[in-house]
Order: sequence, then structure tokens, then C-alpha cells
Amino acid sequence: MRYAFDDFVLDGDTRELLRGGRVVPLSPKGLDFLELLLRERPRAVSVTRLRAALWPHTHVGATSVHVLVSQVRAALDDVSKPPRFVRTVQRFGYAFCGAASGAVARDEPSAAGGVFSISTGDGDFRLRQGDNVLGREAGLAVRIDRPGVSRRHALIRVEADQATLSDLESKNGTFVGERRVSAPTLLRDGDELRLGLKVTVVFRRSEGEETETEAR
Repeated sequence: MRYAFDDFVLDGDTRELLRGGRVVPLSPKGLDFLELLLRERPRAVSVTRLRAALWPHTHVGATSVHVLVSQVRAALDDVSKPPRFVRTVQRFGYAFCGAASGAVARDEPSAAGGVFSISTGDGDFRLRQGDNVLGREAGLAVRIDRPGVSRRHALIRVEADQATLSDLESKNGTFVGERRVSAPTLLRDGDELRLGLKVTVVFRRSEGEETETEAR
């Protein structure tokens, strides 16, 4: 996803915050926080959800979120009163309050007219041309927040009318069926992909058919 607001651009693919074409230093969690708020705008995101998304399976207090918000505001030259971009929702959480545009949809079809997607228990995630990372980290093309799945577990690269799967040095491995992936592997419609020991998703390819995408 790529978002433009004011003179900033948040590029989810390159994992960079840009201002006037120059990189603005921001931590990985700061990028995740900002991307989550942009994706959910104008809806407010609760502190509870932020903690779950940014620190999965780790207990942190509200102070951790407050510190992160301060870092993001500093990177954006923002202030709390009145906010330009990050609005505090009292006793709830935060929301992106600025004007933003230019989000590139994840349901971008391939150049050959094919549509690629991943079916999980949380919905269907359309894959775009180029690199699509699967894992627990917030803001990924296919976020799978399950035990045994690494933060950045695997990569599906879509090039024209084909897709290949690679493991990203995950702790518990990536499999197509029962075969462990050790090199880029060509995917076919209906392939069952296993991330780690227990999480199974299905790769789908259709010829230009519209399928619902649920980004989570």
C-alpha cells in the first residue's frame, strides 16, 4: 500500500516514510502504526487493537503506545493540539485525521488478466503484482497472526501470469503440501500452503474473476 498526505508518502512496499522524496527516519513499529491508522481512516483504532497488532503475543502497557505515538508525531512534525494527522480519541485510541489519497489496492490484477489470492480463515487476500509478504507483522499484504507463524514468514512474488513462493528464513518453515520450500516454487491454483506446523492457507488463481478481498 502507498499513501500520500500533505507532502508525505508512506510506501508500504519499501517500508519508508518519504517527505519531498527524502526518507524520514521512523522505526518499523512507527511505520506499522501509521499504516494501520491510514488504512482504517477515518475510523478510530483502539489502544487494545494497536497493542495486539504491533506487539502480538507480547504484553505491553499503554505507555508503549503513547511513546510510539510521540515518535510518529515527531516524524510528521505533528502536535496533539490541534493535530494535523494523528488525533487522540480520549479513553479509546487514535485516528488519522488528515486528508490522504493514493492508496494502491491489494486487489490489483496481473498484467495477463489473472487474479491471484490467498484464502485464510480470516478471509480472502488478493495478491498484487510484485512482492506479497505473508506473516504476523502488521501492514503485510497477507497478515496471518497465528502461533507458529513468523513476523515475516514467506513471500509470494507475482510476475505477469505466474506466482512463486519463497520462505523468508522462517522459524518453522514453509510448505507446499508436504514439501518444504527451500527455493522459489511455482504455485498452481488450489495449492495448500502450510506456514509453520499448523497454519494452512490456499492459493487461488482465476482468469479475471472478481473475488472479494478482506484486508485485515
